[in-house]
Amino acid sequence: MYAIVRAGGRREKVSVGDTILINSIKGEAGDSIDLKPILVVDGTTVTSDVDKLAKVSVTAEIPGAAKGPKITIMKYKNKTGYRKRGGHRQPLTQLKITDIKA
Repeated sequence: MYAIVRAGGRREKVSVGDTILINSIKGEAGDSIDLKPILVVDGTTVTSDVDKLAKVSVTAEIPGAAKGPKITIMKYKNKTGYRKRGGHRQPLTQLKITDIKA
């Protein structure tokens, strides 16, 4: 059984026991959150009806925060000696899928 859920501004394919990284959300380590399913597949049964999906719940636990890969930013202008270096690491949240109730 797996589900397609909306999490962190993206759609993710999850099943019980999966760990995913999404854009940062509010919550402490150990908190439990519910995710909205868009599609649920259980064997050969595919559920995408809005009324049936209202009864489905996908529960996830927050093990902790994470950071994305380092992105280096370099600005340079020719013949003027102007160089500027910067970087960015996107804050992410780690989620562990604990339950899919259909």
